[in-house]
Amino acid sequence: MNKKIGVYGAIVNLVAVFCFALSMLFDFNYVSYYSSMFIAFSFVLMMCGYAYFAKKEVKLAGYVSVAFSAIYTTIILLVYFAQLTTVRLSDLTQQAVVLLDFQQCGLLFNYDLLGYGVMSLATFFAGLTIKPQTKIDKWLKYLLMVHGVFFISCLNIPMLGIFKADSPTWIGIAVLEFWCLYFCPISILSFLHFSNYKE
Repeated sequence: MNKKIGVYGAIVNLVAVFCFALSMLFDFNYVSYYSSMFIAFSFVLMMCGYAYFAKKEVKLAGYVSVAFSAIYTTIILLVYFAQLTTVRLSDLTQQAVVLLDFQQCGLLFNYDLLGYGVMSLATFFAGLTIKPQTKIDKWLKYLLMVHGVFFISCLNIPMLGIFKADSPTWIGIAVLEFWCLYFCPISILSFLHFSNYKE
């Protein structure tokens, strides 16, 4: 069962990332927000898999990745659940829209970037749990740890005020599509990584 949780987490993650990428291309915000929630749910399963299968000498790195994944998921669920409920269904004041509407690049947009920064830390520590013995694991470890570098930009961009409501939308879409292209192989390799374990 432990192996299956990691495997299913990786499959759901891949599907959710793919749906997110498509929804961004077709400007379908509802699907992008909804699929983002499932990226978060499945990400926790993946990180718990890395922690569970980690060797004794790297167990702490696995626990750290789980802790960061829980923080990331909490932030992301608050952001996107608010978009799908309060922002979508309520008649908000202009000030509330500026703060809560993701498209306005305000408070919840900044929290979103913080969440993905914390996700990057989780992948970095998950990468530390892998002791590569195959090419799959070597690539997976490399991709997970390099993904940790996104922490720097995700943490600092909101403080620099780079993204604003009137920023060209194609820039944000291009960045997110690049992230999807980067993360899909992590989901696939995670699936293969967990599949190779014997319980």
